[in-house]
Amino acid sequence: MEHDQRNARIFGVLFIVTFITSIPALALYQPVLDDPAAYIAGGGHDSKIYLGVLLELLLIIANVGTAVVVYPILRRQNEALSLGYVAARLMESMFIAAGILFVLGIVSLRQDNPDASALGVSLAALKDWTFLLGPGFIVGWGNGLILGYLMYSSRLVPRGMAMLGLIGGPLIILSGIGVLFDVWNAGGTVQALATIPEFIWELSLGIYCAVKGFKRDAPILSQPTRQSTVS
Repeated sequence: MEHDQRNARIFGVLFIVTFITSIPALALYQPVLDDPAAYIAGGGHDSKIYLGVLLELLLIIANVGTAVVVYPILRRQNEALSLGYVAARLMESMFIAAGILFVLGIVSLRQDNPDASALGVSLAALKDWTFLLGPGFIVGWGNGLILGYLMYSSRLVPRGMAMLGLIGGPLIILSGIGVLFDVWNAGGTVQALATIPEFIWELSLGIYCAVKGFKRDAPILSQPTRQSTVS
């Protein structure tokens, strides 16, 4: 059980790292995303963009780490869904990585071809799509529905907390679909409100696990791992 609790705390710390990296990275990208044409034509601060890129690379590592470190525990509850969570984290990270490349493409245009503002606008639009489809859609399935259900059914964390994931996941998915079909604006009031339960769920999950680990009376913590069963 102590090995599981250690993994639980690592899981929580990695979840907190995703907040520490993703939010500042988005803020650092704003000069590029808000007006890419002006950024390419003017004297952009490339060092800030590179810092944002570094933070998102750390975000990818933390994303994958959350799935890898908790998989051996969650598979005792439901192996198929646990694999689904790992897959969702990988898909989310792929979209983040693609967004990094588009942002770096804008920086390269500013350095090598400052007259290519139209291409810069297109790259910024592609970056926005990666955010919508990754953190704005896949997260609803992975961190919301799948992880929320696994935590709820396994009782590794308080069930009331896990319910936030089961509520927040569908809201993230629906808000992303609404943006996709132009029902409401990306980053507008509707989408911002829809992200609140998911935001609270992920932050509370990270803090709870980092501080307390998993609930010690969770039934799956008393189950042997596959390795110990074979031996």
